Amino acid sequence: MIVPLLLALAFVITAAKIGGWLSNRLGQPAVLGELIVGLLLGPSVLNVFGQAYFEAAHVTGTLTELGELGVIFLMFVAGLEINLTDLLKTGKAAVLSGVLGVFIPIVLGVLVAIPFGYTTESAIFMGIILAATSVSISAQTLMELGLIRSREGLTLLGAAVVDDVLAIAVLSIFGAVATGEGGSPILLIWTIARMFLFLLGAFFLGVWLLPRLSEWAERLPISESLMSTIIAVVFLYAWASEAVGGVAVITGAFIAGVGLARSPMKEEIERGTHTLAYALFVPIFLVGIGLTANVRELSISDLGFAAAISLTAVISKIVGSGVGAKIGGMTWREALRVGVGMVSRGEVGLIIAGVGITTGLINSNIFTIVVVMVLTTTLISPPLLRWVFRGDDSAPG
Repeated sequence: MIVPLLLALAFVITAAKIGGWLSNRLGQPAVLGELIVGLLLGPSVLNVFGQAYFEAAHVTGTLTELGELGVIFLMFVAGLEINLTDLLKTGKAAVLSGVLGVFIPIVLGVLVAIPFGYTTESAIFMGIILAATSVSISAQTLMELGLIRSREGLTLLGAAVVDDVLAIAVLSIFGAVATGEGGSPILLIWTIARMFLFLLGAFFLGVWLLPRLSEWAERLPISESLMSTIIAVVFLYAWASEAVGGVAVITGAFIAGVGLARSPMKEEIERGTHTLAYALFVPIFLVGIGLTANVRELSISDLGFAAAISLTAVISKIVGSGVGAKIGGMTWREALRVGVGMVSRGEVGLIIAGVGITTGLINSNIFTIVVVMVLTTTLISPPLLRWVFRGDDSAPG
């Protein structure tokens, strides 16, 4: 039934914008207020959409799917902000930040999980979950601060691509060994190789083809031909990213944005996608994160582990990605900013946790703990980013 969904959408969008406005009034990024609104509306507090009127229409599931479109558009908009030449200049720092930002969380995750009684396999899988970052929240915050094109912002986005590929590769190898399926070295090598081949091909097509495609689309004698084409391209890139390349859908959306940033139609594309994204899909995505968490399901012992793993999630990324950025040639202050920007886990961590549920490597209880960790890292990222960028001449307020 669409009628309950209409009410839910009106409620979510209005509440998100009010939350964002209040957050700005308190000197924090709007994204923080929108995330808190989701937590308040979700099962942890008010459980608004768990009421019979909404539950019968499966409103929460629909909001989740619409929110996934939100994160795709969010990363596409972030890509539009990026100059490819500047992004490539961050190569060494981005690669080292991404690599250490994967392996340090895995090691620390194992060391924290085992004392809580988890098996070695479950502890390693928890570490892999901590390795997966999702910079959509950080990208949104940096765009609000006007710092997405800064050296730290560009390094952060480059490191996120490296992190995505490496975390999925580690997951594939561990999953094959732990379950005893698909453990052929040739198959594992191909899994990793296709990720790199896809990224190279997607970047090449994005830079060479997409700007030309946008010019062609603009000349078509149909209504909104340019934006219709762009939306189709974004969805196609996002689909191919996971279905063909085996990496997260947000990576494909980001690459499409980077390619179209070179288009002569860039300003028109930005106007169209910005309105669509921030009026509808992004608020649903941000509120939807809070709707997935239900801390009431956790026992006292679960809360202790959730707190420990959330703290580890924060520290491991700041240390791992921060040290990697420093080794890559950045100052300690810049490296700290990159490390903080990699803290948020988001949908990538939830995707990996979902794989663990399917393969039996973790149970539903651990999944709930992962949701709490994702929510915690997501909530603290915006104020932490604002704090580490304090005093920057280009940062507002």
